[in-house]
Amino acid sequence: MRSLPVFLSALLLSLALPQAPLHAQDAPTPVTAAGDVNGPIDLQRFMGRWYVIGRVPNFIERGHVASVNTYTLREDDKVAIRYQFREGFSQPLEEINIRAKVDPDSGNRRWRTWFYKIVPTHTRILEVAPDYSWALIGYPGREMAWIFAREPDMDITLYRRLAQRLRDTYEVNTDKLKRVPQHPEQVDKLGFEVPNQK
Repeated sequence: MRSLPVFLSALLLSLALPQAPLHAQDAPTPVTAAGDVNGPIDLQRFMGRWYVIGRVPNFIERGHVASVNTYTLREDDKVAIRYQFREGFSQPLEEINIRAKVDPDSGNRRWRTWFYKIVPTHTRILEVAPDYSWALIGYPGREMAWIFAREPDMDITLYRRLAQRLRDTYEVNTDKLKRVPQHPEQVDKLGFEVPNQK
């Protein structure tokens, strides 16, 4: 029964947000010093643990702390995603399991994901660091986005630069972008999302 509210939130999210086709958001973006952002994603390198450093709060994740996504390649184009989080740092660890199918024709950038096997959504890998130490993830409509990193801490200068790239290069509405507390001492600090529970 604990998962029911999350499932309902996922369902609402899928209905409330635009379900763009897989070819949406394909407008070319410039080649930068960080590398060819239009190049294909190496799925093997992308797999593994990603800490959620920043996000636009949404129905499913709002108020979660210590958020982590772990990606496991099941087949050439199928990925298992385990999203782990806490409602507060004193709360137990919870997880949501998600399955995804990668569109290989997109350079492995466009993914179709399913919550609880029936709630479909679309995501896109907008950009990754040349060494795969951070990633920018987008959603159709440009109202939602995530900043991922391989480590739970990110330098504030890098965070601001990535947030600016989301806004300037990918036209994401970053007005509501919040940092995700990965440590208890980050709670109540300026710019961080407020946990659901203390």
